[in-house]
Amino acid sequence: MNDQLYEQDFNLWRETIIIQIKSQNFNDIDWEHLLLELEDMGKSEKRSFLSNLTILMAHLLKLIVQADAPEMMKGSWYSSITEHRFRVKKDLQENPSFKNYIYEVIPLAYADARKLAIKESKNAKLGVRKPDEAEYPLDLPFTLEQLLDDDFYGDI
Repeated sequence: MNDQLYEQDFNLWRETIIIQIKSQNFNDIDWEHLLLELEDMGKSEKRSFLSNLTILMAHLLKLIVQADAPEMMKGSWYSSITEHRFRVKKDLQENPSFKNYIYEVIPLAYADARKLAIKESKNAKLGVRKPDEAEYPLDLPFTLEQLLDDDFYGDI
């Protein structure tokens, strides 16, 4: 029954599983789908963390490389850095295991951040200088401590 419920009404399936667990009715739990959902939850959390880290780095990079950009553009990057830094730090607080994971994904996040910053910079408008791709460092130009420092905005 739970198998069909999973396919027909996910929310009702989820509520049913919660009731079954609370009432310790373990024999009727749809273990197969419950395990799939728990695995997916972990993947989703990690994807979100990686995405926030990537955007944080991309906008820090843009502040460094495009220091001559108009204040309005830089203001948007500052806001984005603040928001994504907050999200990364919150994830680290709520998921202590991410403190190890961050070391694993920093190189990947930076490679993506560099690509994103380059792509976004190529779309610059209103006479804003479009930096050459070579201006973006191949290696991460800031430390993890700087990435997580609320007062760091690329002034290296």
